[in-house]
Amino acid sequence: MGPPGAGKGTQAKVLAKQLSLAHISTGDLLRQNVADGSELGKKAKEYMDAGALVPDELVTEMLISRFSRSDIAKGFILDGYPRTINQAQSLDEVLKSKNMPIDLVVDLNTSERMIVQRLSGRLVCRKCAANFHKTNMPPKKPMICDNCNGELYQRPDDNEATIMNRLAVYRKDSAPLIKYYADKGKLQSVPADGAANDVLNIVVGVVKKYNDSHKV
Repeated sequence: MGPPGAGKGTQAKVLAKQLSLAHISTGDLLRQNVADGSELGKKAKEYMDAGALVPDELVTEMLISRFSRSDIAKGFILDGYPRTINQAQSLDEVLKSKNMPIDLVVDLNTSERMIVQRLSGRLVCRKCAANFHKTNMPPKKPMICDNCNGELYQRPDDNEATIMNRLAVYRKDSAPLIKYYADKGKLQSVPADGAANDVLNIVVGVVKKYNDSHKV
């Protein structure tokens, strides 16, 4: 968990690779289902084309389908989900049926100053949606993706006024969710203003401490 610009996607991908776990991003799931033309993807595309949020029920169905794959046997890292209490409760029900409850929730605690700095310089690939940054993580070639040679662009909502509004919405919506997981004793808050590698080392330490304390 974490506000826009906290580095959730960056940390989740690297952490999943380092721990040999499946990385599950609901944003990636949506894009993949739409690209594949699946029944769920077609339904989701109708909402996306209309500029509406994809309903929780559809996202949950995509997650159920994703959880049927064998690569989650050792565990997984969820990125970008849940974002609301309803989503968290639906997720708990799905995972309960698989006897795979959420073990740990990492909240990337990031200051407003750092969020504005990160998002106002963010660059996104039009082709593969990879993220770069004008100063923190610039591409090797100006405005060209290192991964697929796609064109990089800056999202129109990555400006300070919009960022502050998105942050206010996040704080309001996430407060109940943070309490939900804190009450279950699963929440770990991690300072995330530092460099990506420094934050990763802290997160890895949190996960290792959890694993060590829960060994059978």
